[in-house]
Amino acid sequence: MAPAPGQPPTPGQPPAVDQRQGRRGGIGLGGAAAIGIGAGVIGGIMATQGADRLDDVRGRREERREGDVTIIREPGRTILRDDDGRAIIRRDETERFRDLGWQGRTERGNGETRTVYDRPDGTRVVTVTDEQGRLIRRTRFDRDGREVVIIDNTLRDRPGRFADEVVVLERPDLRIPRERYIVDADRADENLIYETIIAPPIAPLPRRYTLDEVRYSPDLRARMRSVDIDTVTFETGSWDVAPGQAQRLSVIAESMRRALQRSPNEVFLVEGHTDAVGSDIDNLSLSDRRAQSVAEILTKDFGVPPENLTTQGYGEQYLKVATQDAERQNRRVTLRRITPLLAGQGG
Repeated sequence: MAPAPGQPPTPGQPPAVDQRQGRRGGIGLGGAAAIGIGAGVIGGIMATQGADRLDDVRGRREERREGDVTIIREPGRTILRDDDGRAIIRRDETERFRDLGWQGRTERGNGETRTVYDRPDGTRVVTVTDEQGRLIRRTRFDRDGREVVIIDNTLRDRPGRFADEVVVLERPDLRIPRERYIVDADRADENLIYETIIAPPIAPLPRRYTLDEVRYSPDLRARMRSVDIDTVTFETGSWDVAPGQAQRLSVIAESMRRALQRSPNEVFLVEGHTDAVGSDIDNLSLSDRRAQSVAEILTKDFGVPPENLTTQGYGEQYLKVATQDAERQNRRVTLRRITPLLAGQGG
């Protein structure tokens, strides 16, 4: 049996293929080439105001064509879909800070937007984005002005096409037990979760990568171990985390805080997923909002700094339970540390 899409094969097995969509997990290179980086505004329509349910999001979508790409703007998101129906989702990189209630100030110039958030303790978080809302750099300054670089995408020119950001790597043999490569949170203690999120890549990395390359390249993300946060699942069509489930994130958060005490510039990717029920566009939007909901709880309830988190939705691409029916286990989030990918650290 082949492994699930987005996971390395066991020894002697070929790379995973998404049978339902006829390609390896994510947007394949053929269709991706049609999606230009310059298409559309990243952040969508005015954050999330008035869009608390999926019906609200659907009702406020705006759609247009640009070449052979359909651009779908909705509250807080922009979805790009090619003529083969394959899609990616992008968001305003400062939206999560605003939704947390942070008051920031914005400066614009030289084709960039610099957003500064001041904390009560005297530290500052600075996010720099380009004209399209894409993250260029995120840093934190302590009360003495010392700078900690969290994400730096300035050392590489922007590619002209989305296909240039899809990194294809050979899937290495998995030399650790699969249950320690993708750890189920409901079966793991804090030590195993901590060990998983600080583990080095499972194979060497040829170079450093940008955040978008990490987000859109399953081969690249597969170099890092992950924690399937199956202790938190969602109702159909919802991105709300039930109060009783939110507390289950405490062990995850404690492991993250331990990692940040060791290295304050760690970056964690919260990945959102859905089941296979519903349209791919709805599921992409739902999954991205689920990832953001969990990231916000990690910050508000458990003190994980928001600048050390980034989110991405993958819709129904990576089903935990292989079924086209409604399945709660597929409506979940996954966590992985991506700092080595951004820094080009070896396995």
